[in-house]
Amino acid sequence: MELNAQEQYRDAVKRGKKELQSPMLCLDEILKGEEIVANVNLGILEIPLKKIVGTYSRSRSTAFSKGFMPIIDNESEFRNKWIALYESHLEEGINQPIKVYEYLNYFYAIEGNKRVSVLKFLKAFSIRGEVIRLVPKKRKEDLTNTIYYEFLDFYNKTKLNSIWFTKKHSFNKLSHMLDAYNPKLYLEEDKYEHFKKFKYDTFRDIYLKMGGGKLPVTTGDAFLEYISLYGINDSLNEGKVSNRLKQLMKELTHFKDKSIEIQTNSQKDSTKRLSGISNFITLPKKLKVAFVYARSIKTSGWTYGHELGRKYVENRLSDQITTKYIQEVPENAFDYEYIKSLAEEGNNVIFTTSPIFRNATLKCAMEYPEIKFFNCSDDTPYKHMSCYFGRVYEARFLAGMIAGAVTKTNIIGYSATSPSSEVISAINSFALGAKLVNPYAEVKVAWTREWNSHDKFTDVEATLLNKNCDVISNRNLKVARAETEKFGVYSMLCSFDKGSKEPDKYLAAPIWNWGVYYEKILNNILNDSFKTIVDMFNSNSKLINFWYGMSEGVVDIYYSKKYVPISVQKLIEAMKKMIISNEFNPFTGPICDNGGKLRIDEDQQATPYEILNMNWFVDNVEVEEYVDK
Repeated sequence: MELNAQEQYRDAVKRGKKELQSPMLCLDEILKGEEIVANVNLGILEIPLKKIVGTYSRSRSTAFSKGFMPIIDNESEFRNKWIALYESHLEEGINQPIKVYEYLNYFYAIEGNKRVSVLKFLKAFSIRGEVIRLVPKKRKEDLTNTIYYEFLDFYNKTKLNSIWFTKKHSFNKLSHMLDAYNPKLYLEEDKYEHFKKFKYDTFRDIYLKMGGGKLPVTTGDAFLEYISLYGINDSLNEGKVSNRLKQLMKELTHFKDKSIEIQTNSQKDSTKRLSGISNFITLPKKLKVAFVYARSIKTSGWTYGHELGRKYVENRLSDQITTKYIQEVPENAFDYEYIKSLAEEGNNVIFTTSPIFRNATLKCAMEYPEIKFFNCSDDTPYKHMSCYFGRVYEARFLAGMIAGAVTKTNIIGYSATSPSSEVISAINSFALGAKLVNPYAEVKVAWTREWNSHDKFTDVEATLLNKNCDVISNRNLKVARAETEKFGVYSMLCSFDKGSKEPDKYLAAPIWNWGVYYEKILNNILNDSFKTIVDMFNSNSKLINFWYGMSEGVVDIYYSKKYVPISVQKLIEAMKKMIISNEFNPFTGPICDNGGKLRIDEDQQATPYEILNMNWFVDNVEVEEYVDK
């Protein structure tokens, strides 16, 4: 039997009183101490009701709970107006717009609280409102403020306000993806409104139906992860999206998880920790292991280094594994098909050796949960896909010491690919090494924006030489030198004579021993103790990032015994032993950034998590301006 308006009001009051423990948000209190730099009248907009979270002033909130439910249960003018508004809505709808302030993409009612209350009670999706936007002063150190300014650019382009993210750069990423969104439009249909209606809203309905609202992410976060894997132009239907979300939602439970275990020592509790990388009930006679290379073995030092690792592990474990590789895999949407083909061939373990393949690897891993996938990157690990990388900053620190010792101008160049956390920590460690032996050493950084282009590295080197750098780190080599080819080293720390564009000395280079890494991982998969099935999706399990360094033999340094002074060689060897034995960490304070801010206190050490997420530069680093993407 349908309840009448008075009974509905009593039900709304019951709901309101359950929410009384938390007061309604009031914007005038939130804005205390906040500097508003602009008031912008946006006109009449459709406002998602879930984003109306409070009122402008406390006086307007006393009749409502935090969720806009009424809390006055006696006979009153307020009660009668609420009931009348409820009945009017059932007959003809609520058409009069409310008036709200928008602040940080949330809305606060100025006029129309009861209209909001009735529609929230009826679980309506949106209401029309006249919106005045309050823009706060930009504060880069504030995450929400930074995301909001990204939202403003996105809104100015799309006029969409129902999507929100919790990570920086997400709005920029979606905006770029929308540039490639090309639906068939009719008459004067708006592209962005079409996207919202047929893509985002469709996804949202399926996602929430499957319980997505309980995950520690916004619907926007989940949607962006989904289209990053499957593309923005992919057709959506409930069956297909539901099947994909069953696996993706397992990943989204860790979207904001900072309790990721960063394993830096393979001997420490290895059986317990590495059991999480195997989910086989029984192992085949020989484990089939495949490697995916982005570039050619003959032309790419990075690929060549991994190929040396493949050969090493194949030789060491020849009785237990077989291996294969594919090279020159396209660095575009077709990479998925190549990785998938290896899964279809029946390989048990697949290593994709470049961060470029992250999305394609994760996509395949969710489709083939019986296969174990590893991606070589310092990215966040996943339930379905593990990540592995090396603490290359340890070797960079030692290379920095060499650079600081041999420079004559005290200006050292660093040719870097792009400002990822791994690259930034390597630059910082290098600069700290240079500063340790030479307090006057400065490190100037220039970006190539490409990880394997000789031409772009050459352009950057010219820029650095023009800045009076007489030593350059990561000098790209056209051909690997005889003494470094066996390591797959195609770039080095080099010194230059004044006015010369070619190095006069090849000094040093960090080197990778990928074979050692692969042997450690595969040995643990082959261990008899892992023949019982492991529940990889246990909600209590931690995600593990494998991050080995010098102590594991995964990372090392080559240096020239001819050109590096003997006294510096002795110092390098002493510091190397201290790093291997954990007696010394390059990131030991006090360390200030290049803006003068103390980042690491005296005698404190940066944690692995802090190093893996580093986004600042030490005080003797000068960085060529770049756009943080």
